[in-house]
Amino acid sequence: MGTGRYKVLKILNNNGIMIGQLDVEKIIVERGVGHRYRVGDSLSDLGEFKKVFAIEEKNNKDTFIELMERVDGEIVEVCEEIISFISEEFHQDLNEKIHISLTDHIAFTILRLKNNDTITNPFVIEIETLYSKEMQIAEKAMKILQERTGIHIPEDEIGFIAMHIHSARNDGKVSNTVKYAFLCSTITEYIEDLLNIEVDRRSINYERFISHIRFAIERIIKGIPIKNEILDSIKNKLNSSYKIAENIGEILKDELYKEVSEDEIGYIALHVERVKNNI
Repeated sequence: MGTGRYKVLKILNNNGIMIGQLDVEKIIVERGVGHRYRVGDSLSDLGEFKKVFAIEEKNNKDTFIELMERVDGEIVEVCEEIISFISEEFHQDLNEKIHISLTDHIAFTILRLKNNDTITNPFVIEIETLYSKEMQIAEKAMKILQERTGIHIPEDEIGFIAMHIHSARNDGKVSNTVKYAFLCSTITEYIEDLLNIEVDRRSINYERFISHIRFAIERIIKGIPIKNEILDSIKNKLNSSYKIAENIGEILKDELYKEVSEDEIGYIALHVERVKNNI
């Protein structure tokens, strides 16, 4: 972790302290560290600590300190172990907000599960499809949590964790990740109701469909233009699917507050047609 003389600035709880060196502040999370040091103590080498990290934004720092003061220190410790594991698995640094969002979510999840209060995740299939790698890592991470707490973590909860992981990897908000899954689910339900069909959400065709919808959503949000060379042909030959795609475009416009181009609608129509033909 490097050398230098840090001073203990604040004892956060039994398992957490804040240290500082000039304008650099870091947080150490480790079992019993809050007992071993006092405010003003010096640390010359951080190499002995496994979980040392910085939170740069003041609002995030203040929120994390508040979180440390109200959440059980052992829960914070296992959450930091999980965050380190996620970072190592993806070989990348995560957005610092994950120290807040994931810890807060897991603390609340454990409380609910202890009270036998479970929450259904309506988008778990969409999450598995859109964020398969994050889901795999979330499953492994939750095994760590289960080993530490002895509490079984159901698949619905693992799906929520996967959303936090995806958001932290992409410097985004969890709400944006939820919106992607929500829109994919909403569009699928709209097609099912309109055509009186049932889409197999475990099929490769569904996986392909919502992957295309996800990319369309990203292009719409970012304002990335797309040229559809066969738009006229789609309108003529796939007229009913194009009309459905126009309505899907309206759903996206209402939710994203962005215009959806005819070219994009044409591509959505192609994917709608494939859904119709693979029932």
